[in-house]
Amino acid sequence: MIVVVVVLIVVVVATSYCDDNDSDDDSSGSNDNERSGCGDNDGSGTSNGGNDNGNKFWGSSANDSPTTAALHHNNDECSSSTSKSNARFLNRFLKKMEVCEPVKSENRLKHRPLTPIRFLRGLICLVVFLSTALMCLVYFVPVAVVGLRLFSIRCSRKTVSFIFGLWLSLWPSLFEKINKTKVVFSGDGVPMKERVLLIANHRTEVDWMYLWDLALRKGRLGCIKYILKSSLMKLPIFGWGFHILEFIAVERKWEIDEQILQQKLSTLKDPQDPLWLALFPEGTDYTDQKSKNSQKFAAEAGLPVLTNVLLPKTKGFHACLEALRASLDAVYDVTIAYKNQCPSFLDNVFGVDPPEVHLHVRRIPVEEIPASETKAASWLIDTFQIKDQLLSDFKIQGHFPNQLNENEISTFKSLVSFMVIVSFTAMFTYFTFFSVIWFKLYVGLSCAYLSLATRFNFQLMPLTYYVHALHKSKNQKSE
Repeated sequence: MIVVVVVLIVVVVATSYCDDNDSDDDSSGSNDNERSGCGDNDGSGTSNGGNDNGNKFWGSSANDSPTTAALHHNNDECSSSTSKSNARFLNRFLKKMEVCEPVKSENRLKHRPLTPIRFLRGLICLVVFLSTALMCLVYFVPVAVVGLRLFSIRCSRKTVSFIFGLWLSLWPSLFEKINKTKVVFSGDGVPMKERVLLIANHRTEVDWMYLWDLALRKGRLGCIKYILKSSLMKLPIFGWGFHILEFIAVERKWEIDEQILQQKLSTLKDPQDPLWLALFPEGTDYTDQKSKNSQKFAAEAGLPVLTNVLLPKTKGFHACLEALRASLDAVYDVTIAYKNQCPSFLDNVFGVDPPEVHLHVRRIPVEEIPASETKAASWLIDTFQIKDQLLSDFKIQGHFPNQLNENEISTFKSLVSFMVIVSFTAMFTYFTFFSVIWFKLYVGLSCAYLSLATRFNFQLMPLTYYVHALHKSKNQKSE
């Protein structure tokens, strides 16, 4: 197990070091004047689900359209001819790697070319992340989510937050330490460990992952929960993780989602439970076509016509605020922008984009936000007007105002988290495939529970809840 951990660290660090030597050459090929936070509305922020339900998703906005944007990668290939000598072949191969053409996507150049080293490194990281996630889920869930939750929801949540917070920390480490993506923070300096409702614009399919970089620095990485579309719960492995972390899955039809939100939010009201609840009020990611639909609807309804964001849906925001207001410290308004162009998930994994991610945070004390639905809706629309102006300024200036000096991620802590997670995974893998049959039975039952719990979207409650419900039922029958 130790050998496996050491080999993985050496391979990833070595490939990262190779990229460091060429980073100046890579960055010189990018156009620093192309800044827009996916800047020129080229539609590179892709739809990550396909079927958007128009104005049915939590409000009267017409952001969504039947058109689904698809991201096309047209990779320029680096050719190399075969030589008779192995030494000459290797020499040629390395030279070809150095002059490999940048990858093109949507007629724009990636910040860095997809070299064989980056591809290998990204593939290793993806395999490690998926395998560690699977093993942590099947071995820790029966204890942390089933056993502990039957006695204490708070204790169960703290355990889940700690274990899966270690795993989630691998992603910011990948972005910042391995891929060398610069994360720039600006706006209000926010304190550690608050209970907040977080709202953000939705530029592309990976916006939510960069919120982890902020949450990690504020001690809330294992406590961040997202409101996401239900189709994402069907993703292999990730869907199980979303369920265990208590993400709220919605159908994007208010007549269905209203009850779902009320039920799920009622379990998050305890002020002693750490919470960052992240919501994307636009309801879908940004594309040119969705922007045109949104602008058309806004003009017809007499609402602000926004250029860089979609008109937000207000009902979901008000429902979250109304249910949790008494236990929240603040609302964080986060505006996300990317230098060069919006990245896809695979861009992140292979480290070809983005060179910089900018997060602008406004902290609004919860008592300053109106309580009535109408006024809260107006407040949210005003907030998105501010976002729209911030993104317009970002296109010109290349940064947000009032930049902050947030601490960098600790390399030592990143390595410790990596070693702990990989060591557990190696041990669990040995138990599963090379130990007694009882471990195979344990894994099978755990997978069955995860599949059923995710499919039917249920969470266990403490035994006292079931005893009370049974007692109440008996009393009703006796009457």
